[in-house]
Amino acid sequence: MAKVYIVGAGPGDPDLLTVKARRIIESCDVIIYAGSLVNPEIIKLAKPDAEVYNSAQLDLDQIMGIIREAYDRGKNVARVHSGDPHIYGALKDQTSVLEQLGIPYEVIPGVSVLTSAAASLGIELTMDGISQAVIIARGSLRIPVPEKEQIKNLAAHGSTMVIFTGIHIIDRIAKDLMDGGYDPETPVGVVYRSTWPDEIVIKGKLSNIASLVHEKRIYRTAIIIVGDVVDPKFVRHSRLYDPEYVHSFRGGRNASGR
Repeated sequence: MAKVYIVGAGPGDPDLLTVKARRIIESCDVIIYAGSLVNPEIIKLAKPDAEVYNSAQLDLDQIMGIIREAYDRGKNVARVHSGDPHIYGALKDQTSVLEQLGIPYEVIPGVSVLTSAAASLGIELTMDGISQAVIIARGSLRIPVPEKEQIKNLAAHGSTMVIFTGIHIIDRIAKDLMDGGYDPETPVGVVYRSTWPDEIVIKGKLSNIASLVHEKRIYRTAIIIVGDVVDPKFVRHSRLYDPEYVHSFRGGRNASGR
């Protein structure tokens, strides 16, 4: 029986595809990919006779029309998303229609730009004594955001914050974060096209990150990470590998007598 696979293709680097995602892209009869976000090198993995559609110019009804027609012909379909489809991937919009149509599907998680950007910045998103919570937020003027989830209101927590789709309004984002409680000296990292060959990494602070971003002429396809984890005043924070920290797999020095 034919099936639809909703595939997370990772942040850009084809080597960051999961083994399963790569296998599905290589074997499916029909490929529908987000052309504005997915690296074209990934789509080159499709078999020569695969039908390939760029969804950047399509609406939901058109995408579902292609999927339904392919399914009726007994074709397996790979709907290829950037990053991980569970984070700002309009996943439910698509799976709801598939369920209504009775078309079986499977979601294949992918490496999120959330983690690839952290790797590009060389940081840890959660550090003992600095931040143990990560807020994933959307900075957008077009997509409705509940009042309690506005950037300014989320800033009151003071935790690590990862902001998607907000680089084009970086001035407003920085102001809202400071108005919400972050110190102007709070470190900020921005990663443009994480893991792509033209990746750009910027580190600054809330008081100057907007000007640094404007200097590089970055207006899209970038992620913003805010918090002291971006540039911590580092001392050993983690208890996990502390010689005195005892857990079920390792006794401390005092417990072992060594």
